[in-house]
Amino acid sequence: MRQWLVLALLCPLVLAGSPGEAGLADQVGATFGLLVQEVTNAFPAIEGLVVSVDGDRVYLDLTEKDGAQRGQEFTVFRKGEEFRHPFTQKPLGRFEDILGYAQITRMEPRFSEAVFIPIPDRAKVAAEDGVRITRGRIRVAVVPTLDLTKAQADLRRVPFMIALGLDQTKRFQAVDPGVVQELFLNQRARVEELLVRPERAVSLGRTLDVSGWLVPVLIDRRGTTYLDVTWISAVTGTPLFSRRQALTKAQGASEQRFPWEPLPED
Repeated sequence: MRQWLVLALLCPLVLAGSPGEAGLADQVGATFGLLVQEVTNAFPAIEGLVVSVDGDRVYLDLTEKDGAQRGQEFTVFRKGEEFRHPFTQKPLGRFEDILGYAQITRMEPRFSEAVFIPIPDRAKVAAEDGVRITRGRIRVAVVPTLDLTKAQADLRRVPFMIALGLDQTKRFQAVDPGVVQELFLNQRARVEELLVRPERAVSLGRTLDVSGWLVPVLIDRRGTTYLDVTWISAVTGTPLFSRRQALTKAQGASEQRFPWEPLPED
């Protein structure tokens, strides 16, 4: 087992226990345990087709029944020629060209609408091209916690606890948070940059070879401290979704927030 996983396992109350009886870092770890399924559910392994194209908008044959959700990011691909076994000549599959990415912006009963982000110098997207969220583990980097409260607590363990929780779902492969912290120090980067500078999220993500960033934020609203986790695409730098949970209450995660800041009535 990797060293950072061992460190996280040694932390008390990593993803369970009574938040009210633990320190703030452990409260955050336990609270993420209430959110981890919400994060996992946002990345079902699904595949569909582009049915129509209108400028930078593409329309997909995926609905909520298929597992599609607003904020998801799909790889857009085009199937090419078959490749065959060199001796039996049996077809084994098809070559694929990656054309770009589609981020769902609107859900309808019979289709979904997405904005298309092309890869330079690739063919234009067209009807019958495929879209998918990979069935393999999704590589993600968890950044140091952005604390917008006045607690001034030691939260250095939090990325390790969150990364462990993601790894345990078997859906994600989390980069060693120590490597993430080292990258931020070497690049003189700040967590806030990922939230406001898409090009920074993309360049740093390319260095770590990840698909996304998970940004944990602590906020204080009307005397209640919340953990807000925002997923930022490392492909486009776009914040795709956020989930929020009060630290001291075991209630369900609130509705999607985009971007991460709370609504005025909170």
